[in-house]
This record gives sequence, C-alpha cells and structure tokens, in this order.
Amino acid sequence: MNITRNNVDALNAIVTVEVTKEDYAGQVEKVLADYRKNASIPGFRKGAVPMSLIQKQYGKAVLLDEVNKLLQNSLNNYLVEEKLDILGNPLPKVTEDFDWDTEDYKFEFELGLAPDFTVDLGAKNKITKFNIVVDEPMLDEQVERIQKQYGKLVSKEKVEEGDDLRGTFSNEEKGINNSVNITLDIFKDKKTIKKFIGKKAGDVIALSTKGLFDDDHKLMDYLKVSHDDVHGLDIEVNFTIEEVNTTEKAELTQELFDKLFGEGKVTSVEQLKEKIKEDAEKQFATQADQKFLNDVTEFLIENTKFDLPADFLKKWIQTVGENPLSSEQAEEEYTKSENGLRYQLIESKVLVQNNLQITFEDLKAFTSDLIKKQMAQFGQMDPSDADVENIVARVLSNQEEVKRLSEQVMSEKLLNLFKEKVTAKVKEVSYQDFIKEMYGE
Repeated sequence: MNITRNNVDALNAIVTVEVTKEDYAGQVEKVLADYRKNASIPGFRKGAVPMSLIQKQYGKAVLLDEVNKLLQNSLNNYLVEEKLDILGNPLPKVTEDFDWDTEDYKFEFELGLAPDFTVDLGAKNKITKFNIVVDEPMLDEQVERIQKQYGKLVSKEKVEEGDDLRGTFSNEEKGINNSVNITLDIFKDKKTIKKFIGKKAGDVIALSTKGLFDDDHKLMDYLKVSHDDVHGLDIEVNFTIEEVNTTEKAELTQELFDKLFGEGKVTSVEQLKEKIKEDAEKQFATQADQKFLNDVTEFLIENTKFDLPADFLKKWIQTVGENPLSSEQAEEEYTKSENGLRYQLIESKVLVQNNLQITFEDLKAFTSDLIKKQMAQFGQMDPSDADVENIVARVLSNQEEVKRLSEQVMSEKLLNLFKEKVTAKVKEVSYQDFIKEMYGE
C-alpha cells in the first residue's frame, strides 16, 4: 500500500491511497473460507460448498467490505502518524469510471487542514471588566424584601400602592377568565396604577391590553392568551378585585436572624446588611465574570485573523448529517456555525500556547466544592469528608457528568487565564448600572 499527499494550498490537500491485491487478498480469502465453513446451500453438505460458488455469491461484497476496512484503518493511521490537524473528516473524491474488477485500486480523499495562527491575549482592546458593588439603596431594598417575605398578610378595605391584590381578568368575547394574584408594579405605566388606588373588593377596573405590560408576552401569564394572539393585542379587559391585602413587615429581631442564617451568626441589622452584601457580591461576581468571558471571546473571534477551508467545510456539512443537505442548506449552516468553529480553534490554540490541562485532581476538587455548596443550600453546612468523597466518586463514575464538569473546569481555567493575560479596563458599578451595560437600557 502506498499513501501520498498533495498539498493544494495551506488549507486543502489531496491524499491518495493506492491498494494492491497483496494488501487485501489474504483477508478476503480468510473471510470467504469462514463463509464456506458455515454456508448452507441446497444440494451441498455444510462445509462442502465449492469455493467457486462461495466466490460467485459473496466475493464482490466481501472484497468491497475488506478493502473499505483496510482503507479506513490505513488512512486514520496515516493522519495520526503525519500529525495532520484536519477539520471535519476526509471526503472521498467520486470517480465516475471506478472499476472494482481490477486487482489494484486508487482512492483519493480531500482534506480540510486547520489554519496556522497565534492568539495574542495581550493585544490592545476595549474590554471592560466590571466590579459590581452592592450600594446602600439595594441593601435597604433587600432588607425590606426579607421583612415582607417573613411578614404577615393582612386584609385591607381599600387599595394603596404596594398592596397585593387577588382578582380576575375577564373578557367574554375572547373567552378570558383568569384568576391571579398581582401587585400594582406589574403594570407598565402610572396611569394604570392610579385606576386601582382607593378601590375595594368587588370593584371592576376596565383596562386596555395595548401597552398594559412592559412585554406583551406577559399577557400569556396574566390573561392566559395564546402566543399567537399576544403581539399587538388591543382589546378591553376587566379586572374584578376580590381581595386587597398588604404585608405587615416582620420585625428585625434575633429570632428572624437565627431563622435566616443559623443561631447567633448574625446579631444586628448592620451584620445582616454585611451578610447580604457578601452573598450578593459573590453572585454578581459570577455574572460579571461571565460577561468578561463573553467579551473576551467576541474580541478574540473578531481580532484573531485566519482563513478556513470554507469550500471543503461546506461540502463536508452536506454529508455529515443523517440526511444530505443541498449546497444552499450547507451554505446556510456554515454561516451559522462559522464563528463557533473559529472559537473552537482559538480556544484549542490558547490551551496549547498556555499549556492548560485538566487533571483528575482538578476535576475531583471542583466536584467536591460544587457538592459542598449544594449541600449547604439544603442546610448541611459541615458534611464529613467521607460523605463528600463518596458522592464525588458516584458523580465521576458517570461519563456524561465527567464531560459536563470537565467543560466547567476548563471554562474556569480559561477565565483565570484571561484575567491574568487580557489587559482590560476595570470599572466599578452598581448592579443596576451593570444591567444597563449588559442590555443597553
């Protein structure tokens, strides 16, 4: 067997595999001999069927099968030995006049080669790394939320801002009749809210659905309108008030602190705020890190320049799925997946350039920390090492879990690398300002 490669250009190559009779004949004869031993053909004893009959009946199929196996194994070994970094899979070139009746064969395969490039993490950029701080208004808001959450519901006669209402949205023509619990802040504008002030149980408020909420999709939740109907819906609905309630806020006592955080761990409002601030900023840091990771990813995709074997990849996309795609469909799929492919290549290059690897100890430590956090959420604040290790062992015996956790560990390693290598402007913001930066609102 002879395998040669012709590099068409830096991103495309043709591999030619020449197979001679000596390469496959022995294996074909062995398989046919096994067929002969087990063949049951009328008129012949088992094992006594003439080889010429076996050859006539099975020879061509066995030949094709064995040559194909030999071809695939040889090609795979060649790619490994030559250390070729390819994209997709080799594509066989179709030969219209291919003749299986000859004894020697020549096969050609198209290869798409991965581009050669470097990633400059220290390149000049406009990336901002946000440090989200919890300000005093947010702390006060969170303290009030806790007081309401653990407070007591009290019935009222008339509606005031901040009250909880039980009632029913209705429109007979559209078949709307949905009972809900609401607060007045669900409505988009203050004019709507004013319609409720001073009303009491039994009163009916007429409302227009157009612009009732900040998002028309909320009509699906509160009015049980179908998705097809929500966009631009402009009808009148009635809201019949059935109950008016307010929440009598819980007092900030030691009993409440103990219920929230455990006995004696928080003993004052100041400590309560410190705890809220600490927990919130940990959560916000995760969100800020994710934005930083996303921004670095986008920057690298936009600024790491290299070409791809686009024509080859489009041809490969046509063949890779369960059902073949047309050239137009493959073009569309390639356009949708190109940035993802580019980042896969960039990420792989970053891992190699910075020698980033995941060890089993990394995986165990990450899983152990994750399990301890999950157990703490259910009140198990101090689990034994043996209990944690047993759970870790069970989790890591599942290959799907190992794959999922490995991706998380690598994402964490990349994040830490980017924090070290990528020069970004650091900006301290409140959570509200961070949301504006995220969504431009």
